[in-house]
Amino acid sequence: MTRLRLACQGDAPALAHLAEVTFRDTFGLANRDADMDAHCRESYRPDRQAEEIARPDGLTLLCEHEAGLIGFAQLRWQKPPPCMPPSAAEIQRLYVVKAWHGKGIAQTLMHAGLDAIRQRGFQYAWLGVWEHNARASAFYRKFGFVAVSEHVFQLGEDPQRDVLMVCPLR
Repeated sequence: MTRLRLACQGDAPALAHLAEVTFRDTFGLANRDADMDAHCRESYRPDRQAEEIARPDGLTLLCEHEAGLIGFAQLRWQKPPPCMPPSAAEIQRLYVVKAWHGKGIAQTLMHAGLDAIRQRGFQYAWLGVWEHNARASAFYRKFGFVAVSEHVFQLGEDPQRDVLMVCPLR
C-alpha cells in the first residue's frame, strides 16, 4: 500500500538519496558524468534537502510504500518568471523511482501538488521540463500544461534548454 505525506526534517537523508537516484535514472545516460556529479553534489545533499523541507515558501510531498520512499514532489511559491501569470506556483521537482513508473504514483503526486497549490490561492501552476524529456512533457500535457517559454537549466558545466509550461487551476 502506498501513502502520501508531507516531508519532515528527519526525511532529509532519505529524500536526498531518492532525489539523486531518480535524477540519475532520468538523465544520467544522456549527460556527462561530471555534469551529473556536480549537479547532484550541489542539489541533493541531505543538508540541502533539509533546507528545502523547511522552506516557508514551499513544501515537499513524499510517496512511500511500506518502509521506503518511492516518489516525491517539491513545490515553491516564489515570484514566478515574467513569462508566467503572477498568481502561479512552481512544481520544482516531481520524480518517481523507475520501478514504480506506470503505476499511478506520478499522477497521485501531481494531483496532490496541484491541490496544495490551489489551496494556497494560486490560479496557475508552472514548471520547467528538459527539452529532451519527451515522457515528462507528455505527462504534463495530460494535466493541461502548455509550453509558454524557455530558460537555461545549468547542469554542471552544460547549459541546457528547459521548456517552461503553465497550467490553469480550476
